[in-house]
Amino acid sequence: MKREERRQEIINLLVESRALELDDIAARFGVSKMTVHRDLDDLERAGVLRKVRGGATIDAGTQFESDFRFRELQEADVKRALAEEAAGLVEPGMTVMINDGSMASVLGDVLAEKKPITIVTNNAAIMERAKGLSGVTLIALGGVYSAKFNAYFGIVTEETLSRLRADIAFISAPAASGRLSYHMDEAVVRTKRAMMAASRQTCLLVNSRRFGHTALHVLADLAEFDTVISDKPLPHDTAAELGGGKTVVRIAKETTT
Repeated sequence: MKREERRQEIINLLVESRALELDDIAARFGVSKMTVHRDLDDLERAGVLRKVRGGATIDAGTQFESDFRFRELQEADVKRALAEEAAGLVEPGMTVMINDGSMASVLGDVLAEKKPITIVTNNAAIMERAKGLSGVTLIALGGVYSAKFNAYFGIVTEETLSRLRADIAFISAPAASGRLSYHMDEAVVRTKRAMMAASRQTCLLVNSRRFGHTALHVLADLAEFDTVISDKPLPHDTAAELGGGKTVVRIAKETTT
């Protein structure tokens, strides 16, 4: 097997299992551990995975989030459930802001059914699928394109957001602990917060698997959001701290087919 083919197969395996051990990779492909180390080093530099002791993972770390292309393939049922729950906050005729992320891209598809609707987004996946849809007014935010997040960020994005107002902003986070949500990238945090500031209401979408984790930058206190949507009840301490405040917690239910 050629080097590029082996590395692509490592990527495919990580999509399926989220983590791999170095010994297992070496045995599977019949190569030395040193060769595997070189493969993982190159893939880590490309932002594809995160090396850990004895192997690699695509689970988020304090300064790492896996490539958008991986996240788009994972946990489709959970993402759809969260998107369907979020759609309940939207009525036809509203203007909504949707941030970057694979979960948000699913929400873009769901909200496109709420015509007529105006969607403001920096998410390239939403832009691609929403452009030209009847009944959808798409405001595509420019900026510096990030292949890792498949979205646009930077001064241009933030300046444009400062001149817009929406009915609701949907924000996603890769990590949450206690009452705080986190993200590992400073530019992404700035854009998410600019969307929050430009909207009358704000809603945080967070996969329950992301609770109990932190990242480099604090995104926001959960109490800053009008609504928090997850697929399972929030940790007891977090729910208790939010109790009695303005924040409404909604639990999405996965549909069975």
